[in-house]
Amino acid sequence: MPLLYRYLFPAMWLAYFAYWGAMARNSKVPERRESLPPRLVRLVSISCALALLWLPRVRLAWLDERFLPLGAWCFWTGAAITAGGLFFSVWARRHLGSNWSQSVTVKEGHELITSGPYALVRHPIYTGLLLGFLGCAVALGEWRGLLAVALVFAVLWRKLRLEERWMRAHFGEPYEAYSRRVAALVPHVI
Repeated sequence: MPLLYRYLFPAMWLAYFAYWGAMARNSKVPERRESLPPRLVRLVSISCALALLWLPRVRLAWLDERFLPLGAWCFWTGAAITAGGLFFSVWARRHLGSNWSQSVTVKEGHELITSGPYALVRHPIYTGLLLGFLGCAVALGEWRGLLAVALVFAVLWRKLRLEERWMRAHFGEPYEAYSRRVAALVPHVI
């Protein structure tokens, strides 16, 4: 059992990133792409969040304090939340098809996707990622995990805002109507 506790989360995330890398080749040519600096900031920030979760041997004073008690229920609840979030994100990626890209872009022949997970939230990939990080934080049970979630939320929120501007500019009223009907990250909330 100790091996499972040690390797389950890294295995889930590595499988997720491997899938993402394999699917990255299957996308349309961009007409417009965000500049390199915000993409680098996002990469560094998410790497820092992963380090907060995966490098618990690096002592960080109050961040090592527990906000949840140590126990198997935290680990397994966190594992279920992480797996659910990553699967939701993969479902959204598959549903988006060739319209997907890692950076904020407008593609040639870009389509407005509003079905599947996009009928639940406008940015289901971000929702899934946030759930993945939240599950890791619950399993870890330390404040460092919540800091990682907050860091990822801030980075994705900034990306979401840029993406929203570009989608509104590209699709106009259909995107406005969609955004009035469907929440950005959490159904009926935000």
